[in-house]
Amino acid sequence: MVIEIKNVNYQRKNKKILKNINWSVQSGEHWALLGLNGSGKTTLLNIINGYIWPTTGEVTVLGKQFGTYPLGELRKIIGWVSTSMQDKLYGDEYTENIVLSGLFASPRLYEDPEQADVDRALTLMEEFGLSSFIHRRYATLSQGEKQKILILRALMANPKLLILDEPCTGLDVFAREQLLETVEQLSKQEDAPTLIYVTHHIEEILPLFKNTLMIRRGEIFKSGATNKLLTEEGLTEFFEAPLPERAMFLRQFVSQR
Repeated sequence: MVIEIKNVNYQRKNKKILKNINWSVQSGEHWALLGLNGSGKTTLLNIINGYIWPTTGEVTVLGKQFGTYPLGELRKIIGWVSTSMQDKLYGDEYTENIVLSGLFASPRLYEDPEQADVDRALTLMEEFGLSSFIHRRYATLSQGEKQKILILRALMANPKLLILDEPCTGLDVFAREQLLETVEQLSKQEDAPTLIYVTHHIEEILPLFKNTLMIRRGEIFKSGATNKLLTEEGLTEFFEAPLPERAMFLRQFVSQR
């Protein structure tokens, strides 16, 4: 079991942010986490990563039950890619050093890496078609290119779980498609981690995400097979409004890729 959440509630002051969350993710599964802004997605991610503690309930990630294992050690085998990470990195660093910094969970390299680690970083960049970025300053990359580098940075620590938190935020349609292709390529790697793709855009949910968790107002609306949940009827019920034709067209287009 990669993630097992039982009866989790989270309350801040007098406001209930998460209510009775139950969710299990098996090894080998890739999930989409779908919800509008303010639905509780980020709070749930912070709990999974051990940054906040649930008010009530049990959390087990990668076989480690919270309260019985050092969360700092657990975070080393969980990758988390988010646009917010870009602001914490140093733009004057070379891209290969940004990738290498993922080994140390630090914003930049503060110690000399071993040659084997340097070789792995360069190999990753080559495998994912980013060899032309080697020895370029991180600040010179486009938003989409930076996100790709962040994915490789997360892979340096060989995570068993990789959370992609709204990775296409701020990207144009071409950059978004390229990033989604990178995610698809990653899922086909022999030692690919379990992927959790967080979004509020249904057209970003690739066919590789066979399961979807739908969260609304801090509660699980539905969870299960993506092809059964993300129908026009199901999405209209979830969003509590008729889905625009364009959104359904994009969803159908992506499902046929």
